[in-house]
Amino acid sequence: MPKNLDNNICNETLFSKAFKTHAKNLHDFLFYKYGSQLNPQDKVQEAFIKLWQNCAKVPPQKAKSFLFTVANNLMLNEVAHQKIVWKHQQEKPKTHTNESPEFLLQEKEYLNKLETAISNLTEAQRVAFLLNRVEGKTFKEIASILDISTKAVEKRIYGALKKLREEIDEL
Repeated sequence: MPKNLDNNICNETLFSKAFKTHAKNLHDFLFYKYGSQLNPQDKVQEAFIKLWQNCAKVPPQKAKSFLFTVANNLMLNEVAHQKIVWKHQQEKPKTHTNESPEFLLQEKEYLNKLETAISNLTEAQRVAFLLNRVEGKTFKEIASILDISTKAVEKRIYGALKKLREEIDEL
């Protein structure tokens, strides 16, 4: 019984056809969604490499979905990486400090208390609180991200602040 060669994308003709059909659309999708700074052409190439590496698992009718998902995930990973790079570029190393050793110790203890207190919040409170205070998102933006009402966001953040005040004397 002959094996059906069209049940995966490993056939060079099928793969070549998939490349010719989807490469430009995939590039345009990534370019319009993320811009040119993150090299969408490179991500298109990487997505096709991953498709070839997994060709035995991908039927031809699923190739487009596979490519767009992989390419989008590659771009999201690059965005996260760029955020980290940018954050580290913004930090300026301290060469000296005028603070006393006692002050530095108190600051370290306070930060430890704060981290512990934040970790003791419920996940809902912690997410809303960090989005607001660290990311600088408005209540309306947080409500949109979490798909909840603005009042629910307010309740979560105010509840988090109340718990933090109870756990940390200095707040």
